[in-house]
Amino acid sequence: MDADSLRAMQAPFKDRYRGDPDSAVVTLKAEGTLAEGSIACKVETGRALAVAGLHPATGGSGLELCSGDMLLEALVACAGVTLKAVATALAVPLRSGTVRAEGDLDFRGTLGVDKAAPVGFRSIRLAFEVDTDATQDQVDTLLKLTERYCVVLQTLNVKPDLAVDLRRA
Repeated sequence: MDADSLRAMQAPFKDRYRGDPDSAVVTLKAEGTLAEGSIACKVETGRALAVAGLHPATGGSGLELCSGDMLLEALVACAGVTLKAVATALAVPLRSGTVRAEGDLDFRGTLGVDKAAPVGFRSIRLAFEVDTDATQDQVDTLLKLTERYCVVLQTLNVKPDLAVDLRRA
């Protein structure tokens, strides 16, 4: 896909959202089912069934997916798609590229061993490696716009309003 094709594909959406800002608000949904007989949650991804369980550092078998890994994978996926879209829109040629995310967790927090230890990632590092002939200014712009428009990165960076509810079935 080239910049003109991308613009043509997105133009009707941008026009509609400019004229009707409310139409740009879309509710994404996910649902999981608590697994019987194990500490796991089955999540339908739309393409496959993902079964998340305890990380081995908390006693898990390692056979199920770790939701922390899934969070980093979502960040990598979103950042990679955003980087490609921005590169396409700016006509910055990328021959190849790799996106990596890693994060540090202190499992004392989630296991309740130390109430002062944070629950969740205390740091996340996102890195890109691209094979391109672009100028340094183009690469800098590519990174700046990828950071600006990556939904998952921005969600992690700017905490959204969050509501939690527990109901009886």
